[in-house]
Amino acid sequence: MDSLALQIKNAALDMGYEKCGIIKVSDMYSYEEKLDERIERLPHTKPFYDRYYKFARIQESHPWAKSVVVCVRRYGKYKIPEHLKGMVAKYYLVDSRTDENSKDFQDSLSFEKALQDMGLRAETERKYGFTALRWAAIKAGLGIVRRNNFFYTENGSWVYLEAWLIDKELEAIETPNLRPCSDKCNLCIKACPSASLSQPYTMNPMACVSCITTFMGRDMPNERYKEEIGDWVYGCDACQDVCPMNINRWKEAEDFPYLEELSKEISLKKIIKMDYDFLENVMQPKFWYIPKQDVWKWKANAINAMVNNYKEQYKESIYEACKDSHEKVREMAEWAIHKLNI
Repeated sequence: MDSLALQIKNAALDMGYEKCGIIKVSDMYSYEEKLDERIERLPHTKPFYDRYYKFARIQESHPWAKSVVVCVRRYGKYKIPEHLKGMVAKYYLVDSRTDENSKDFQDSLSFEKALQDMGLRAETERKYGFTALRWAAIKAGLGIVRRNNFFYTENGSWVYLEAWLIDKELEAIETPNLRPCSDKCNLCIKACPSASLSQPYTMNPMACVSCITTFMGRDMPNERYKEEIGDWVYGCDACQDVCPMNINRWKEAEDFPYLEELSKEISLKKIIKMDYDFLENVMQPKFWYIPKQDVWKWKANAINAMVNNYKEQYKESIYEACKDSHEKVREMAEWAIHKLNI
C-alpha cells in the first residue's frame, strides 16, 4: 500500500472510524450496471433511479477528482429513547452528518482537515453524498450489502458511510471476511410492511415506508401504502431489526447529544400540538429529509399513525388538527375523522 494511502487510513482510524478504504474514481463506473439491473427488475422505478447515474460519473462534475476515500462509522452504540422505537428510525435519531454538537461530526471535520494537511484537495457532501456510498464501500472491500440492501460490517448494518474526493490516485482495498446471507433467509422480505423489498437486493422506493414518510408522501390521504406505514412517522427499521446479522450488534452504551431532551418533545399528540416555529427551527435541522416548507408533513404522518393504531385518546388531537394553519394537515385530519367514523 502506498505510504500516503496508509497515512490516510491511519488518520481515519485515529478519528474513530471503524474502517477506511480508497478506490479510484473509475471504479465507480460499474455502478451504472447496478442501476440498470435495478431498473430492469422494477421498470416503473426508472424516473427515481435516473437521477443517480451521475454518481457513477463523478468526473463530469468533479474533473479534478482522482480517488474516493470512503469511511465507515458505527452509530449502533447510542441510547435510543424507548418511546421513539418503531416511530422514528434509529439512524435519523443519531444522524451526525450535519449535527455540529456530535463528536462524530467534529471528527469528520478533523479528518477532512487531516487530508488537506497531507497536501490533498479533499471535498465531501455531507447530506446526500456525491457518489453511491454503499457501492464505493463495497469496491473498497469494507463490507458487503445484504439481501435487505443495507451495507454491513462486523457491526451489522448500524453503520453509516462518508466519502471524500481527493486529487491523487491512490488505492487501499480490503477483503471483507463476512458470511453472506443464506439463500434460504427471507426474514427482511417478510418484515417489509409495504412489500417494497419484494425480492433480495432490490427495492421499490415508491412503496418504501422510509421514503414515503420522509421525502415522498405529500398526499397522505390518498397514499396507497398509508395503512402499511403502521406506527412509523419518520423512517423505518423493519428490515434491519429482523436481520439475523444484526442480532446483538446494537450496544446502547453512549448518549447522543441532546437526543434525550428532544425526545421528550416528541409523541404523536405532541407533534399535532407543535407550532411551526418549533418544526422549522428544531425538528427540521435534525430531521432534514423533510424540508422546511414541508414540515406540516410531521403532523400528517402523526395522524396517519394515529389512524393505524387508533386509541380513544387520539380523538381530541385529530379534531385539534382540523384547526391547523396548514391546509394539508386539516385535510388529513378530516380524512381521519371520516375513516374512523368519530
